[in-house]
Amino acid sequence: MTQSPVELVIFDCDGVLVDSERICVKVDAIVTADLGCPFTEAEIIERFVGSSDEVYTAAVEERLGRRLEKDWQRKYEHLYRTAFDAELTAVDGIAEVLNALTTPACVASNGDHDGIRRNLEIVALSDHFAGNIFSAHDVATGKPAPDLFLHAARSMGVDPGCCAVIEDSAYGVQAARAAGMRAFGYCGGLTPASRLEGPGTTVFDDMRELPELLAAVTH
Repeated sequence: MTQSPVELVIFDCDGVLVDSERICVKVDAIVTADLGCPFTEAEIIERFVGSSDEVYTAAVEERLGRRLEKDWQRKYEHLYRTAFDAELTAVDGIAEVLNALTTPACVASNGDHDGIRRNLEIVALSDHFAGNIFSAHDVATGKPAPDLFLHAARSMGVDPGCCAVIEDSAYGVQAARAAGMRAFGYCGGLTPASRLEGPGTTVFDDMRELPELLAAVTH
């Protein structure tokens, strides 16, 4: 195998750049209880962390036994916004990583554009990704499908094989592998290392290790 240097680093947002997953899990538990189909925090971590809105909605509808209106989540958006305003922080070590990174970078998240930008602004990371933010709303299918990562690579003008994806969820690393990209699974959050491990994937638990890991990887 020949070496192929990383030409683009694609960061997930929630759980990789912003430490939002713990907040979301708590609010998701409140939301599902209000809907009449409560999920425990353990279930939410197992089934929803890193998932698309479609996966989340389908699971809620299955437990409810009925369909939800198209914009059902809108009435709960204020709960997430209030919690983020009060509690959201950057993932430990990520600011140092971004300041040191010389390779082009972008964000590719299952969240919507407004939410991604807002969260990055709260934790003062938005300047690192000006104009280089991609949402699952830009493609037909979010993670675990590869569409979003492939869209980001095309938009940035980089071959998928020269991309490194930084993820913290099983859905995310699955999408990276399907896209033919090298995956780096951060297990310093809610998802255990065992759910991130797999072919073409480097699992790590300290974000400050990332620059060295990126420099060492080969294709």
